[in-house]
Amino acid sequence: MQPFTKLSATAAPLDMINVNTDVIIPKQFLKTVKRTGLGISAFYDIRYDDNGNERPDFVLNKPEYKSAQILITGENFGSGSSREHAPWAILDMGIRCIIAPGFADIFYNNCFKNGILPITLPEDQVTSLMEEAKTNPKNLIEIDLEKQTITRGNTHSYSFDIEPFRKHCLLNGLDDVGLTLQKEASIATFENKINENKPWV
Repeated sequence: MQPFTKLSATAAPLDMINVNTDVIIPKQFLKTVKRTGLGISAFYDIRYDDNGNERPDFVLNKPEYKSAQILITGENFGSGSSREHAPWAILDMGIRCIIAPGFADIFYNNCFKNGILPITLPEDQVTSLMEEAKTNPKNLIEIDLEKQTITRGNTHSYSFDIEPFRKHCLLNGLDDVGLTLQKEASIATFENKINENKPWV
């Protein structure tokens, strides 16, 4: 998993509440178990028209936001089913950080497991950042995970909370497999003892 330390990037304002996982990645794209290749289908039903053409009014289709790595959105983002394909799709389209007043619990947890930083801020701060992103899309947002700060030029400066364990995992690029591999020596010692003492196992 790619570590997350600092990010200075364009922020896209997705001014919607209750964006569920079926909106993020519709059910017809859940046949794969690969974490890559889903970005093209992210937000499919609101991103494309019935002919598969990009809707010009959808924020992530606009030229000024196509390279966005930060998504600013509304309350209860990621609700609905527990599909891990949702953060896979968002990450595959280049989004590394999502800022919202609140997230659905399972989606929130899945973000950390896939190298995405979900930041919860008070609604007034999210609204302020979103309006700034709408009016001045060229101004980058800077996120420093170590310091737990969000800055945008001289206009905005906010701090955010994050659990120390989740922060450690993101800073070091540790998913569940990476965390397990940190205990590789202990696992090998245990296996050797089992082989010596209980060779029939």
